[in-house]
Order: sequence, then C-alpha cells, then structure tokens
Amino acid sequence: NFGFGGGGSRQQRGRDVSIDINLSFKEAVFGVTRKVLLTKTNTCSHCSGSGAKAGTSLESCSTCGGNGKIRETRQSVMGSFTTVRECSSCHGTGKIPKERCTHCAGAGVAKTQEEITIKVPAGINNGEVIRLTGRGEAMPHGQPGDLYIKVHVESHHKIKREGTTLMIVLPIKLTDALLGNTYSIETLDGNVDIKIPAGIAHGELLRIKDRGVPAQNGRGDFMVKISIEVPKKLSKKAQKLVEELKEEGI
Repeated sequence: NFGFGGGGSRQQRGRDVSIDINLSFKEAVFGVTRKVLLTKTNTCSHCSGSGAKAGTSLESCSTCGGNGKIRETRQSVMGSFTTVRECSSCHGTGKIPKERCTHCAGAGVAKTQEEITIKVPAGINNGEVIRLTGRGEAMPHGQPGDLYIKVHVESHHKIKREGTTLMIVLPIKLTDALLGNTYSIETLDGNVDIKIPAGIAHGELLRIKDRGVPAQNGRGDFMVKISIEVPKKLSKKAQKLVEELKEEGI
C-alpha cells in the first residue's frame, strides 16, 4: 500500500483584482484620497462568511463525517494508492450550516458592490502600482486576494517633474534679460513673483525653494529655466537702436 498524507495544506486564497485610476498632475504631486465602487466577490455581510442563516448553528458535515478531509483509495497495478483531499462540501472546516444563509446560498461569499477608499501618497509617479492587501476577491473559508491599483498621471501643460523637483520654462524678452524685470510664475501653490536679474543668460536656472514635490525630508524646489526670446523681425527704429548697441560693443 502507498499512502499520501494531506499534511498542512495551504489555505486557499481569493483572486487578486486589478484596476486603473487617473490622476491629475497636481493630485500626483500632493497626494489624494479616492473612493472607487467595485463589484466583486466579498465575504457575505449577513452571515459573516459562515454560510449559516442568522440565528442558526452549524452541524457536522455528513460528507466527510466532520473531519474536513476525505480519504480516497485507488487500486492500480502497483497496488493501492491512498490520497487525502479537502472536503469540498465544508471547505475543510468539518461543519456545514444547519440552515443556509439566504443571501449567499450558504457559500459564505457573494458578489456585491464595495466602496473602497484609496489613499494615494504624495509624489507618486505615472505607472506606479498601489497594493491593498486583502481587498481583492474573497474565498469561502480562505484568505481574500489583494487589490492592485495602477496609477496614470496626466501631464501638465507647463510644469515638468524630475524626482522631487518641478520645472518650468519661462520665455522672457531680450530687453528684460539685459535690464532685468519681475515675472509672475505659475506654481502648483499659486502664482509667485520672481525677479529676473539684469544680464541673465539663456538657459540659466532660477530656484524657488520649497515649492516642489513633498518628500520625507521636506519639499523639493521649483526651478525656472530662462528662455530668452530673440525677435525675428525688427522695426526700423528698433534696428537703429540695436545698431547703436552694437557700436557700444553689446
């Protein structure tokens, strides 16, 4: 005779669930709380997963005699083989409802809608996945699966992100580059006035501290990249003035 014991079989697990959510650029930077309504297999709220009608008890499973396992012996040319499997009637518990729950037909689980709150952390990147343990589909007398949320972040029409740093390209006039001026900058915290120093170079960076992406040790910076706009056409007056600047060696 050949015997194969059931041993400590691993508890069954429900299916994982995957969803996608879309975030604005600002929501991804500062974080946001989202609520989603999912239709999936959940633990029956009326019987708390027992499968028994409220007010009734459980009784010994007649299929397995209350053992939770079924021993099967098969004959072959090599002799008899004995296997032990989990009882499908009681899912290995050895107990079945005396009266079945009318809401889940005694299964202990039912397909229902569930509102799930998702807390998206600040600074999340496009394509990142949030995992909520145990918020996937339920399994009768088993562990629920996990919920995976893939994040899609919309791009901003002006602001770009590099790690914890936010950056914007600021076009300025040639005269403002030479003489200096003050410009209003659009940040995610609102508009900020920034002083352009006289004689600034094309491509130079100006920093606004603590207006970037929130992190564990504070916030990143907001960088302003200068783009000097050179006029394609000059009026006769402007051309004459530029020629005078040229004579001055500018």
